[in-house]
Amino acid sequence: MSTTAVPRLEMLQVAEAVSKEKNISKFEVLEALELAIAKAAKAKYGPDYDIRAVIDRKIGTISIARYREVVEEVEEEDTQIDLKNATVFQPGIELGEFLIEELPPIDLGRISAQSAKQVIVQKVRESERKRQYEEYKDKVGEIINGLVKRIEYGNVTVDLGGGRAEGFLRRDELIQREVLNVGDRVRTYVYDVREEPRGPQIFLSRTHPMFMAKLFAQEVPEIYEGVIQIKAVARDPGSRAKMAVYCEDSAVDPVGACVGMRGSRVQAVVNELQGEKVDIIPWSEDPATFVVNALAPAEVAKIVLDEEAGRLEVVVPDDQLSQAIGRRGQNVRLASNLTGWEIDIMTEEQEIERRQKEFQERSALFMQALDVDDMIAHLLVNEGFSSIEQIAYVGVEDLMNIEGFDEDVAGELQNRAHAYLQLVEENKLKEAEEAGLQKDIYEVEGLSSAMILTLVENGVLNRDDLADLAGDELAEMMATFDMSEDEANTIIMSARAHWFADETE
Repeated sequence: MSTTAVPRLEMLQVAEAVSKEKNISKFEVLEALELAIAKAAKAKYGPDYDIRAVIDRKIGTISIARYREVVEEVEEEDTQIDLKNATVFQPGIELGEFLIEELPPIDLGRISAQSAKQVIVQKVRESERKRQYEEYKDKVGEIINGLVKRIEYGNVTVDLGGGRAEGFLRRDELIQREVLNVGDRVRTYVYDVREEPRGPQIFLSRTHPMFMAKLFAQEVPEIYEGVIQIKAVARDPGSRAKMAVYCEDSAVDPVGACVGMRGSRVQAVVNELQGEKVDIIPWSEDPATFVVNALAPAEVAKIVLDEEAGRLEVVVPDDQLSQAIGRRGQNVRLASNLTGWEIDIMTEEQEIERRQKEFQERSALFMQALDVDDMIAHLLVNEGFSSIEQIAYVGVEDLMNIEGFDEDVAGELQNRAHAYLQLVEENKLKEAEEAGLQKDIYEVEGLSSAMILTLVENGVLNRDDLADLAGDELAEMMATFDMSEDEANTIIMSARAHWFADETE
């Protein structure tokens, strides 16, 4: 094939045919052809030349030209020309412009034609990849249908539509004991689309919690319309799942709507999930109520909430323990995943034993630390005191409210508690000194014994270690003491004072 100045309508026809076949823009095909022709021209005139080909978009004529940038001082002779020589060819040309020299048509020999074909194929492939990425990047979080194209080592490649795109379904994203064969139609959830050098990678899943949520959205119009909200989903794929639903309209039963008439709606989802048992529970803003619902069908006797630790202690009747925990801990694990709380389950008998043990341990602590008899220790425990620190720093009025305690007794208990805590600190400091703590750190103003112990825990063993810290570092270490960054900087400057004293001397 040779390039000429006459119209070449077949060039436009080829671009049109490739555009329709590959479902990409005709202009992208023409750009690929231009690159291919330019590459062939470089093979003839010089591989380092800046040669560009242009195909007329209306009549198909091809023009080839060499471009050289006009510069003051030439560094690359193949792509640059100085202003003096450039003006010989084109008077009035300025620095920064390009000197364009028309080149004669070329014949695309067998090698050049093969090279041009590779450029076209590569460009078309890049355009296809770009189109696939643009098409599927917005489908993350959706369910799509496809056909099983091939299976390798348990991983499934899914044809997502007439060979135009492929999705990747890893074997750990397949439901347990699920068997797929080439040619099977399969529904999957798109959980990620990445643009990679080898093309867009579309990652599919049938075990993702949102796959089940999207299936319910397809089966339950109230979910699709937003009347009912799916608040949380937890799955043990192929075995059991829990889904929490909520509706602001009290007249609508969200659980009943998801179950459907005679269980028709939930059964359609169960069938797609290979018989996975689905528990649909009402969501509640109250954590305790939500956990009770999540542990169904087990009955709950009592719940103790520890918000700081993000933990719930659930007490169940003795005959409900196995049902609450579930086979291999499945029920409590799913309930924990669903609610976001760590759940500890115990029987009523186990709770009584634990409470008695805690009562005895705390009573013994108070008797030993405060030098009181068992009656006073028991009274303190019964009033909810669990540590010496609580007794030392609580208001005197709280201690005086205990039956039989007056101001003198309350004050004496606090004095003994402070003395005990001080003794504990002194013993810890002695242990720290034996482990390497240097006494020069005591000279730093603004540090209490408790703060020094905190520094030891963070590896700060002397004044120089403290002086090397930044203000924000020290403030973070002392977060329990509510130390500000300004206060931390003041302490650090105090620790550095001896540096300046040494320089003065």
